[in-house]
Amino acid sequence: MILEFTKMNGAGNDFILVDNRGRKIKLTTEQIVRLCHRQRGIGADGLFLLVPCASGKADWAWEFYNSDGSTAEMCGNGARCFARFIQKVAGAKGQTTFETGAGIITGIFEGERVTVNLTKPADLCLSEGIKTSTGPLSVHALNTGVPHAVIFVADADKAMVQQIGAEIRYHEHFKPKGTNVNFVQVLGPNFIRVRTYERGVEGETLACGTGVTAAALVSSRVHRFTSPVRVQVQGGDTLEVSFKESDGGFSDVKLNGPADFVFNGRIEI
Repeated sequence: MILEFTKMNGAGNDFILVDNRGRKIKLTTEQIVRLCHRQRGIGADGLFLLVPCASGKADWAWEFYNSDGSTAEMCGNGARCFARFIQKVAGAKGQTTFETGAGIITGIFEGERVTVNLTKPADLCLSEGIKTSTGPLSVHALNTGVPHAVIFVADADKAMVQQIGAEIRYHEHFKPKGTNVNFVQVLGPNFIRVRTYERGVEGETLACGTGVTAAALVSSRVHRFTSPVRVQVQGGDTLEVSFKESDGGFSDVKLNGPADFVFNGRIEI
């Protein structure tokens, strides 16, 4: 079978996108893992299939897989790429909507940048004490479509992302599903830097949209940041998170950032 695909990246978070509007493509977990493999396949942090929206509540829908073949409800950087992919293959004008495991997402096109709304954050927990191999840590938690832990550090360059990230990702406190882990350095007023250990990728990625969002929202509580918050990611890009605070929670959460086409290709699977 020959598979046609598009490779995209959102602030360095890279994805394989496949047009499956005809519902003729069925991929196994093993095939997804191989396609995402950086030496034996195309290489990506995740894979998206564009499919019709069965519920009729949005223009389209996605099927999203992490690079290990697992599914996830939401991906912020992936959502921006997915919106531009719809614009390219389906001719969307101005904006588009698509259904995800976390709800309906709207993508608004702004040249090569895209703004997406995120589902209402939930399960905010501040300053939880977590025991780790390097000692106790104060960890904040928030679900921005998928679960995230947020740890503030003095220097993001020195953060032990792989070691501590993996430990917290599988920590007893976050079982059974685990969590993504974000190491956050305050750079200035309403400006942070974030490095993320991603669940499902099982390592650091150059950016994580839902992680950026979780870090920005937690910063609004811990450091009294106001909307919008600028976030520098490991890939070097700067994203922007805007939000409203109401009834002790967050609403109208939006993520703005780049969504770039890398190349189109065909691969035998």
